[in-house]
Amino acid sequence: MVKDAYKKLLEKQQYELIGEHSAVKVCTWTKKSLRDEGVCYKEQFYGIKSHRCCQMSVTINFCDMDCVYCWREHYNEPFTNIDDPKELVEKAVAAQRKLLSGFGGLEKTNKKKLKEAQSPTQFAISLTGETLYYPKLNDLIKELKKKDCSVFIVTNGMLPEVLEKLEPPTQLYVSLDSPDKALQEKLCKPLHKDCWERLMRSLDILKKLKSKTRTCLRITAIKGMNMIDPEGYAALIKRAEPNFVEVKAYMFVGASQLRLEIKNMPRHKEVKEFAEQIAKASDYKVIDEHPKSRVVLLMKEDLKERMMKF
Repeated sequence: MVKDAYKKLLEKQQYELIGEHSAVKVCTWTKKSLRDEGVCYKEQFYGIKSHRCCQMSVTINFCDMDCVYCWREHYNEPFTNIDDPKELVEKAVAAQRKLLSGFGGLEKTNKKKLKEAQSPTQFAISLTGETLYYPKLNDLIKELKKKDCSVFIVTNGMLPEVLEKLEPPTQLYVSLDSPDKALQEKLCKPLHKDCWERLMRSLDILKKLKSKTRTCLRITAIKGMNMIDPEGYAALIKRAEPNFVEVKAYMFVGASQLRLEIKNMPRHKEVKEFAEQIAKASDYKVIDEHPKSRVVLLMKEDLKERMMKF
């Protein structure tokens, strides 16, 4: 389904292909955790275990946006042969084990963590592409739930009709990259001409889904581009009323280096200042921060339930 050249590029970038349009890649923080060199902000914010997190995509072949800050190369191709959800779960675990196999011979590896990492308990389905285009996503979420795994899903909000019928994951993210339509079109270069209207519908749906799943808006902060109009972001946050808002720095890595400059990557101090401006304009507060990832967490009030138990 994916052209050979694109497959080779993904494999060179240490993706393990597990289907016609699906792949696994070990996160940097999973590797760091196995060496006791720190954990992902999602472990600090929400309690998931970095060393037991499997990062995967079910849509390496398609995204309906070409965001300037995206670190992934794009190659869009229609779905033909659809990967089986049950097989994907088995193959994802096998791929994770294969990709981590080299850690067994490293002196710095925490052997207890490595043993636990053989059985992932958290699946982040967001790696590349727009996740909601996978036609069997609901079945995949159900399969992972059967195994008592937590599931984080990230979407750009362009498919509100799919979002509305989504099997509730453990935590649902919608990307919010701009406080207005004109800037969104400039930053995200969407295929859909009614991109802003689609996003607004998704924010309304996110508010309704709050009773079924944990919800989050993620703002990727790009210095000199979208770190503006905190009141505009606050209005959109009020519209969706998510449990969480993450304000996270754009990172100058991958394919984004062809479109942006290193000066577009804000320091953590700048991200926090922007997050505080958004908080001031809304009824959310700065609850936590992870300086190494340059990300700040906003909530209305901190709750013990934000830390998940496994």
